[in-house]
Amino acid sequence: MDLGLKDRVYVVTGATRGLGYASARELTADGAKVVLTGRDAQRAEAAAAALGPNAVGVAADNSDPEAAGRLVATARERFGRFDGILISVGGPAPGSAADNTDAQWTAAFESVFLGAVRLARAAAAELGEGGVIGFVLSGSVHEPIPGLTISNGLRPGLAGFAKSLSVELGPRGIRVVGLLPARIDTDRVRELDALSGDAAAARSGNESRIPLRRYGAPEEFGRSAAFLLSPAASYLTGIMLPVDGGSRHGF
Repeated sequence: MDLGLKDRVYVVTGATRGLGYASARELTADGAKVVLTGRDAQRAEAAAAALGPNAVGVAADNSDPEAAGRLVATARERFGRFDGILISVGGPAPGSAADNTDAQWTAAFESVFLGAVRLARAAAAELGEGGVIGFVLSGSVHEPIPGLTISNGLRPGLAGFAKSLSVELGPRGIRVVGLLPARIDTDRVRELDALSGDAAAARSGNESRIPLRRYGAPEEFGRSAAFLLSPAASYLTGIMLPVDGGSRHGF
C-alpha cells in the first residue's frame, strides 16, 4: 500500500529515542520529511542525521510556550510545507499517589499535558484540509498502570482533549488521532521494569499477560504511527489506537 507520505512534512516531538524516534524513522522511510525534536540539541541533530537528508533536528522542550510556533516555522522554512504533528513526550516520574510531589505533578502537567495542548493548538492554526494531529498517549487512558500515578492522572485527560479537538477540527478536514502503547521495548519500559528490582522477572511476568506473549518492537509502533498520520488513514479521526499486542481486553 502506498501511504501517500512522499514529501509530506511532519513535526515529531520527543523523537531522539524511543517511540518518537521510531515514528520519525518510519515516516522518513516512506518518503516523508520530518522536523524532530529533543531537549538536547546535539542528540536531536544526531537523531536527524541518522535518518538522512529528509530530517532535521531541533532542540525544543514541550513545556516551552514558544516551542510550538518555532517548530511549525522550521517545518515551513526547511521543507516548504507543514502537514501534521506527532506529539510525543517522555513519561513522567513514576511513583504512587503518596510519593509523588507537587513539583513532579507540576513539571509533568507542563510537559505532558499543557505542552501537548499548546503544540496541538499551534498546529491546528496552521494546518489545512488533510492535516493531522497525533498524540502518543498510553494504555493508562483506559486502565491505570501500577506505579505510574502521574501518568494515570494526565493521559486520560489528554485523550479527552484530543477527542474534543477532533470534533472541533473535523469540519476543516483536519484529523486528530491517538496511539496507546503498552509494553514496547524501549529504554523507558526497560527502566520501568528495572524499578521492580528484577527487570528480567518483571518482563517475563508482563509478557505472560500479553496475548502475543512478547513486548512490541519500536518499529511496530512506528509503522502504526506512520499509517495513522498518513493520507491512507484519511477517514480515521477521534480514535485511540491501542498498540499493545492485545493487552487491552475490552472492546
